[in-house]
Amino acid sequence: MQEVTQILKALEAGDVAATDQLLPIVYAELRKLAGNKISQEAPGQTLTATALVHEAYLRLVGKEEEPQWDHRGHFFAAAAESMRRILIENARRKKRLKHGGELDRVELPEIAVPAQKQFDDLLALDDALTQFAKESPEKAELVKLRYFAGLSEQEAAEVLGISRATAARHWAYSRAWLFSQINSDLNQTK
Repeated sequence: MQEVTQILKALEAGDVAATDQLLPIVYAELRKLAGNKISQEAPGQTLTATALVHEAYLRLVGKEEEPQWDHRGHFFAAAAESMRRILIENARRKKRLKHGGELDRVELPEIAVPAQKQFDDLLALDDALTQFAKESPEKAELVKLRYFAGLSEQEAAEVLGISRATAARHWAYSRAWLFSQINSDLNQTK
């Protein structure tokens, strides 16, 4: 993956052709991350892993301004944030009345648990994560990498440049903080 760092430096230097070199190298990795994340989504998800990867990639390299990535880990952190935003936008879109936000999905021939709750959970997580990022940005970044990009604890630790033990402590704290915040928000709305 040293080649990725070199291509990212070429992109930063203004080499437009480097974009064409980057996609084949990181596509499989991004596709794996997106597939992992999409598999955790609610049934009836209309966004595919391929579409998620393509949209995230376009957002990363298709910007008007120059991307500023220092290394491979920085690129994948940006990819995780991009995938997070796409999934949140998709969840918000599906909650809108125009897209059936007030209706429950019913599977035939049997009645299943409605998928609506999954979107509510994702939006509650996004709100809590945004608040958590103000308090602990590095821990919030770990959550994004683990939850939205599907990285393992070890992979996320490498991307952030921290030890696996530190990542494990941050992950445990972050999960507890987010769980507490989401539950207190839910109890306040009842």
